[in-house]
Amino acid sequence: MASPGPAPTGELLRIDPIELRFPFELKKQISCSMQLSNLSDDYIAFKVKTTSPKKYSVRPNTGVVLPRSTCDVVVTMQAQRENPPDMQCKDKFLVQSVIAPSGINVKDVTGEMFTKESGNKVEEVKLRVTYVSPPQPPSPVPEESEEGSPSRGESENGDGPAGGFTRALRERIEPQEKSLEAGALISKLTEEKNSAIQQNHKIRQELDMMRREVSKRRGGFSFVIVIIVALIGIFLGYMMKS
Repeated sequence: MASPGPAPTGELLRIDPIELRFPFELKKQISCSMQLSNLSDDYIAFKVKTTSPKKYSVRPNTGVVLPRSTCDVVVTMQAQRENPPDMQCKDKFLVQSVIAPSGINVKDVTGEMFTKESGNKVEEVKLRVTYVSPPQPPSPVPEESEEGSPSRGESENGDGPAGGFTRALRERIEPQEKSLEAGALISKLTEEKNSAIQQNHKIRQELDMMRREVSKRRGGFSFVIVIIVALIGIFLGYMMKS
């Protein structure tokens, strides 16, 4: 609220602010307040009107401001389903005020008091309505584990000195790890290849041995036949001679 001073909006009541600013949000009821200050020694009756009575509610919309006193008025905008074009608002408010009889009560304030026919000097002050963007939540501040030391998030993300060292170390270690993995894979494949070669060599040796055994068996059978044939020939020769 502005500090007390000469009434910038009227002779009877000082209205603060003279522009109603609503932090506009869809589907949300929004309120703002204004303060009516009576800097005189008179009782001042007031009435608040708006060009969109279905859109706003005003509490109180009529009342009395005692001498050298203030009165707070709360204006509530109902929840809106659509954004206004370019966030512009053409709604207006009108605050009417008159000097009232001393000791008047709120229930004695009537609409006729603010008409020209009543003979009262009616002071009118128009208020604009402005939509503003809602306040943004503050960005979270990373907590420090120790005084003067960077937070864990900074270290992990590489935003601080320790994070830069960690990132550089990671960049150096990761290629080494990949190289070790590739070396282990190559060593494993080499061992499997050597094992396959040894097995193949062993199988060839076994085949050669089997071939030799078969050859020996075939050679022995032929030698026996030759011996038998020779014996038969000798026997026949001996029989013929005898």
